[in-house]
Amino acid sequence: MTSCSSEPGCITCGDVAVPLTVLAVDGPDATCADEQGRHEVIATELVGNVVPGDRLLAHAGVAIERLTGV
Repeated sequence: MTSCSSEPGCITCGDVAVPLTVLAVDGPDATCADEQGRHEVIATELVGNVVPGDRLLAHAGVAIERLTGV
């Protein structure tokens, strides 16, 4: 397991959840991008199946909610 740190660049390990857009899905994980275009692989088991284009709220490398209407 790799360690994760909010500095210099883990985009989901800060003190807040981050909205992300799914770019690609690989089993239970998805490569996502934030609004600045930074990419991160996150676990999606808590939100169910996702597809590219879905918007998710993520914290600590895990999708915690599906965003709708955003």
